[in-house]
Amino acid sequence: MLLEEVYAGAPTVKSGRHLTTVNEFTDQSPALRPEVLAEAADRMLALGDFDADKILVEEDKGAILGGALSLAAGLPLAVARWYTYDLGGRSVSVPIDSEYFQGTLYVNGIEPGDRLTIVDDTISTGGTLIALIEAVQAAGARVGEVVVAVEKPDNGGREKVAERFGITVKSVLRITVDERTGRAVVLP
Repeated sequence: MLLEEVYAGAPTVKSGRHLTTVNEFTDQSPALRPEVLAEAADRMLALGDFDADKILVEEDKGAILGGALSLAAGLPLAVARWYTYDLGGRSVSVPIDSEYFQGTLYVNGIEPGDRLTIVDDTISTGGTLIALIEAVQAAGARVGEVVVAVEKPDNGGREKVAERFGITVKSVLRITVDERTGRAVVLP
């Protein structure tokens, strides 16, 4: 499958506290082929229920995937941003401490009572997903499910989300980083 090919042997860089893969799916290096994005979206749709009012993603790496899933599932897309602007008090802000970033996320487009499917490209430490779930709850909405394309189980994100919220993260693919070679390894 293409997603496994993209990750098998992908190089890594030090990103804060962890090694992060660099590849076409998450970093567009090389440019993201449409068939890779389509495969990721198809596999995520097959894995999740997407019984929701909206999909929520973060803008940096999740928006590309979120756009494809929004079209495929026929669901509106809400986006968490790394910056704020005045929307008349309808934005929710939450702190975030992820593998890549510490600061604040600003979420727009969620209304009280909404049921959300949260989508992300990768779960590592769980920081982004924890912030997104907290934003949903602060908006008076609820998370129906969390679906990610790639999980880095060594960093414990899935467990943190489950312990804190009782939500099981569904992942299409699991990877680890070979510390000796600095390359990604796809797990069975």
